[in-house]
Amino acid sequence: MHYIKMTRLFSFILLIFVASSTFGQRSLDDVLRLYNSQSVPYISVEELKMRQIHETIVVLDTREWKEFEVSHIPDAHFVGYSTFSSEEITAVIHDRETPIVVYCSLGVRSEVIGEKLKKVGFTNVHNLYGGIFEWKNHEYVVLDQDGNATENVHIASNAWGKWLHKGIKVNN
Repeated sequence: MHYIKMTRLFSFILLIFVASSTFGQRSLDDVLRLYNSQSVPYISVEELKMRQIHETIVVLDTREWKEFEVSHIPDAHFVGYSTFSSEEITAVIHDRETPIVVYCSLGVRSEVIGEKLKKVGFTNVHNLYGGIFEWKNHEYVVLDQDGNATENVHIASNAWGKWLHKGIKVNN
């Protein structure tokens, strides 16, 4: 009887281990599919980088201020997540067809902000696939609060931070 209980316990522990390691091995695609509805179309970091060279694109950082201070994409404007105001954006950007790219750490919070922008009439809004993490993973420059290039990237949490493969993880 004791042997059967130990076998069941071992099987249960093995099942938990396999399930947790399987979840931990999700791809970025899987994570974004889990959290996003893709209501705001994605743009890749490579496409954003190329388009920034050839056209004017408004890039909006939808993370919290402490994340933006650590680092942000060059020419990005802080709009925040918890403090976001579509009224402030419409007061500054009058042309509703202006190309806008929203980003956060991975692309989850930025989809929410992108939806709000679409709701007030902006028609050319894209969500940066993989966010600032993917930007840094491609070794593109990020800037600190003083406008200097930095390797630091705020990871928001250790769970999200596993998607940052390049740079220095900051979580304060």
